[in-house]
Amino acid sequence: MLDTFARELRAGTPADLTRAARRAQAVALLALALPGLPLGGLYLLTKPAPLPFPWVAALALLAALLALAALRLAQRAARQPVQPPSRAALTAAIQAAAAPAAPFLLGCVFLAQPLALALLWLVAALACAAAWASVPGWVRAATARTG
Repeated sequence: MLDTFARELRAGTPADLTRAARRAQAVALLALALPGLPLGGLYLLTKPAPLPFPWVAALALLAALLALAALRLAQRAARQPVQPPSRAALTAAIQAAAAPAAPFLLGCVFLAQPLALALLWLVAALACAAAWASVPGWVRAATARTG
């Protein structure tokens, strides 16, 4: 996997850089989100009291705002003029991994509350799709400022 990643970075074409950035984004998301499952499982063992739905909705809104902020910061990183295009695109993709990770981790707290879990993981899935779809635009933004 690392050989493929390095080859795509060396090639330098927008398509290769997009694939490399998406690989980096996926690895960063796994690194951020996977610890939430065992931690949520441990929390589940404490038999937490259910949170009322208005609070769950507010938490889902907060998770969506955190995801939007992470995507906005990633977009800003892609346009960073002091970094080489490949580094700017990779930085943006890695930073964007926080967008789905935040609602996913919040959802892991609610393993005992299926509706809350589903709502937060839906926000995480939407953030993941938005981050994934944004990578080609970030690569174009990063490469356009040098070309």
